[in-house]
Amino acid sequence: MTVRKGHSAQTSIILPIFASMRHLAISLLLGTLTALCAGAYNDHRGHNVDSLERVVAPWTPDAIDKATEEELIDLNRAYRDLMLGYEVINGEKAVFYARKAIAISRRKGWTEATGDAARHIGQYFYAREQFDSAMVWFQESLDCVEKMAAGATSPSHPEGYGEIDIDDSRSSLYGAIGNLYNVMGDIPAAMDYYRKAGEIFDRHGWNESNSILYYNIGETWLEEKDYAQALPAYEKSLDYARTAGDSLLVANALKGLGGLYMDTGKTWKALRCLREADRYYSLHDDQEFRFRMENLDFMSQALSAQKQALARWLGVSALLVMLLAAFILIFRRLHRAKREQAETAQVMDETLSERHTPSDKAPALTDRERQILALIADGKTNPQIADALFLSPETIKWYRKKLLVKFDVPTAAALVSKAKDLGLV
Repeated sequence: MTVRKGHSAQTSIILPIFASMRHLAISLLLGTLTALCAGAYNDHRGHNVDSLERVVAPWTPDAIDKATEEELIDLNRAYRDLMLGYEVINGEKAVFYARKAIAISRRKGWTEATGDAARHIGQYFYAREQFDSAMVWFQESLDCVEKMAAGATSPSHPEGYGEIDIDDSRSSLYGAIGNLYNVMGDIPAAMDYYRKAGEIFDRHGWNESNSILYYNIGETWLEEKDYAQALPAYEKSLDYARTAGDSLLVANALKGLGGLYMDTGKTWKALRCLREADRYYSLHDDQEFRFRMENLDFMSQALSAQKQALARWLGVSALLVMLLAAFILIFRRLHRAKREQAETAQVMDETLSERHTPSDKAPALTDRERQILALIADGKTNPQIADALFLSPETIKWYRKKLLVKFDVPTAAALVSKAKDLGLV
C-alpha cells in the first residue's frame, strides 16, 4: 500500500509484517527517501549505478584518509546514492554501500547521514526476517535522531534541524521498531512504540499517518483475537481518514471493520462496511487492487454466511411453529379431556342421586341438558352433538341416558315426543 504522508516532502512506504496471508497488509510507517520509494535513486552526478561505481572505485582507505572535507561530503553522498540505487535490485550491494557511507559519516559526526544509512540497513534485515539485526540498526538510527534533536549539525544542515524534521524521523522509526516487536510477538512493546508514533501524529495533525497507524493496530489486535481493542482502533482509523479526506484510507479502515465484524459473526454489519469500502475502492481502480480484491472476498464470505444464517433461521422458525402447533393441539385436547371428565362425573352423580320425575311434570334440566335435548330433537347424532359442544361422544351418551331416565322414556323418539308435549322443545 502506498502511503501519502501529508506532513512531509518524503514519500513513505509500508513494510509488511510477516503474519498470516489475511493480515499481510499489517504494517507501519518507515520514512524513506523519495527516490527509494519510486524504485529509483538520487544520483547527484546524473550517472547510473554502474558509472557511479566507477566513480567511487578509486577511493581506497588511504585515499579516503587524505580526502578533503568537500571530497568526503561528495563521496558519502555517492555511497548513499548507490545504496538507494541498489535498494530494489540488489539488497546486498545496497547494504555494502550503506556501510561505506556510515564509515565516513560516523568518523565525521554527520548524524543525519549515519541515521539514514542505518535505517536502510535495518530495513534490509527486516525484509529478510533477521529481526535482531534489524533492531540494532533501527535503534542506531533512532539514537542519531535524538542527537539531531539535541543540536547535532551536518554539512547539509549547519544550523541544526527543525521540530518537524525530527518528529518525522522519530515517528517513522517508532513505527519500524513497533513492527519489529510486533512480529517478534511482544505486543505490549509494539503498542508502546505505536503510541509514541501516534502522539507525534496528533501533535502535528498528521491524520493520514494516524489513520494508517490505527488500521495496523486494529489488524494486530484482530490477529490476536482481541476484538475489544481491535474495534476502537479501526474506528479511530476511520475517523482520522475521514478527517484527512482520504477516500482510499477510508476504504481501508472500512475493510478492517468489515473483517472484524466477520470474525465476530456480525455479518450484516460486516456487509454494510464492506459494501461502503468497495464504493471508495472503486474511486481508485488504478491503486490498491489487492486490497480491493481482499475486500470483495470478504463480501463474498459475508453473503455466504448470511445465506447460511438465513437457512438456519428458517429451519429453527419452522421447528418452532411445529412445536407451537403441537403444544396448542395438546393443550386443547387436555382442556377438552378435563371438561369431559368433569361433566361425566356430574352426569354420574346426578344419575345416582335423582329419582324418577312424575310423568306429567317437566323434569328439572341443566343448561347443558337443554342444549343436548334441543340437538337430539333436531335429529343430531351423538358424534355430531359432541363436535358441536366440544365434548366426547361418550359424554353425550351419558347425557342421553340421563335424559331418558329423567323423562322416564325408553327411546330417543319417545324422549323428543314427551319433551314436545311438555313444551321443552
